[in-house]
Amino acid sequence: MKKTTAQLRESIAGGRYDGLFAELYLTGAKRQKERYLTALTKFEELFGSERSAIIVSAPGRCELSGNHTDHQNGRVLAAAVTVDNIAVASPCEERVINMHSEGYNPDAVNIDNLHIVDEEANTSSALIRGIAAWFFKHGFSIGGFDAYNTSDVPKGSGLSSSACFEVLVGNILSGLFNESVVGPVDVARAGRFAENIYFKKPSGFMDQIACSVGGVISIDFRDTEAPEITEVDSSALYRDFVIVVVNTGDSHADLSDLYAAIPKEMRQVAAFFGKTLLREVEEDLFYNNLKQLRGAVPDRAILRAHHFFSENTRVKRQITALMHSDTALFTELARESGRSSAIYLQNIYPENSVTERALPLALAVSEKILGDKGAFRVHGGGFAGTILSVVPCGLTDEYVFEMQTLFGANCCYRLAIRPRGGYCIIE
Repeated sequence: MKKTTAQLRESIAGGRYDGLFAELYLTGAKRQKERYLTALTKFEELFGSERSAIIVSAPGRCELSGNHTDHQNGRVLAAAVTVDNIAVASPCEERVINMHSEGYNPDAVNIDNLHIVDEEANTSSALIRGIAAWFFKHGFSIGGFDAYNTSDVPKGSGLSSSACFEVLVGNILSGLFNESVVGPVDVARAGRFAENIYFKKPSGFMDQIACSVGGVISIDFRDTEAPEITEVDSSALYRDFVIVVVNTGDSHADLSDLYAAIPKEMRQVAAFFGKTLLREVEEDLFYNNLKQLRGAVPDRAILRAHHFFSENTRVKRQITALMHSDTALFTELARESGRSSAIYLQNIYPENSVTERALPLALAVSEKILGDKGAFRVHGGGFAGTILSVVPCGLTDEYVFEMQTLFGANCCYRLAIRPRGGYCIIE
């Protein structure tokens, strides 16, 4: 039998989960303990006390390598990080999912209607309905529930707050109605389905898998329905370095066409060889036909294909470097990845602005501070938003100070790798 909210509060306040918080949040464990207690109080204020409940957590994620490779069925290296979305959830008699997300309007989704609702596109209700629909379609149980959730994954930070929310909802359904037997990859599949079909965003699969599985993982998307996921020992990385994501403050507005052009142009190169995606094209065949490609496709498409092939190989080398605790090689390759994104993929210069260059500025200052001691690269889609830096522990304060001087007091997120993905952590 599930514990009541009062019992959960007593257990958390009494220190029963201190070890768990230390594992998931490292140095932030004490603050997280208070956060969980506050979440229980908020739930009771909204839905009443003495409800049986579970607490679910789903982390954000960062992309360590593999910039714009996943949509071509390539390889990526990703990590769950120590910011997350947590929820207190309890089953209810009605066939309605009531989600009260801190800072947002509440969602009330009737799960007797699992059809796509066009008016819900780009809303959290669409994600909830879509995830419930995936569970039902694949033979899992669903039911109505009340939940309060709060997130410290900064929106617009490039840490995948939407995938984090999807993994959270999937694990609530798994924990409340399926004895937590729905595996992390299936939870990720539910999230991707909801985002692509109900939310109507044609995203890839990396974000959901990284948030759901946890730790540092390599993902090979050669078979997108059954991606090859490998856990990577990154102990040397998080022993000697801090991951810092820097939000440069540039807006992502009006950049959809720039993002869409990257896979479009890569597919143009693949189509020249009679294939759909670049992963299906032999690398040697591509380089042996550069002369024939020119004129058949734009030069930028050729450069972006070159980035794909070099980045796909680089991911494999970085995995090997981490497994051998060779952080010098890992950071060297991470810097190479950043240069490739800048020069060949060309996703650090927004074409809608001639003079504003926040991402290149952040990268230039990072290079000045870190040199060959760390790494710095565009993070995620690019053109605006965030960079990711791998900073030696001894340089972290100086690095953060310089970034905050340029981009504002709240621009930096110091992150550690979280060993666990999304799951029902307290029940």
